[in-house]
Amino acid sequence: MNQTPSIKPSLKKINKTAASTNSPSEVSANQITEYSKMLSGQPYHCLDAELNHFWRRQQVRNRQMNLTGNIDPQLLPHVAKSAFITLPFNISYGINIKLADRVFINANVTLHDNAVITIGSQTMLGPNVQVYTASHPLDADERCRGVETAKAVNIGNKVWIGGGAIILPGVNIGDEAVIGAGSVVTKDVKAKQVVAGNPAKVIKVL
Repeated sequence: MNQTPSIKPSLKKINKTAASTNSPSEVSANQITEYSKMLSGQPYHCLDAELNHFWRRQQVRNRQMNLTGNIDPQLLPHVAKSAFITLPFNISYGINIKLADRVFINANVTLHDNAVITIGSQTMLGPNVQVYTASHPLDADERCRGVETAKAVNIGNKVWIGGGAIILPGVNIGDEAVIGAGSVVTKDVKAKQVVAGNPAKVIKVL
């Protein structure tokens, strides 16, 4: 599942020596307020003009990164030098993604980092893995007004997440856990648990 890609230029060692220009302190007070709400788990307005402008700017950088084959340290400032990302790689903001040493990200992984996504050392994500942090209200009128909430996702050390798995907002995955390919993880997974299915259930403990 986590084979080395045949297109070598798509696999880049991340260089975080360049300074980031994505700090929320550099944008307007209105954006900071919505950004702070987003990171703190409070309801926020994703259609807010300033926050939406910031998101669009990050999307342009994401597209440029995927087109050029060069990892952008301004888009992904919180990533260990020894982490590897196979492009294409899809994000929401980028600056809320934290990858530890020797993390391996396979092709076409999506990390929607409306809240912080933390991935521990030597963890592997298979192709097409999706990690979500944002969710919408059940009330249709609220959804149409652009109300969202976001919850952080924490993935431990030496975790293996199979291709096509989906991790939902607020999930914590313990060290050395294994997530079966195509699983939908809706609740926390303890260390050394093997889970699979939709919704994912414990198959065994290592």
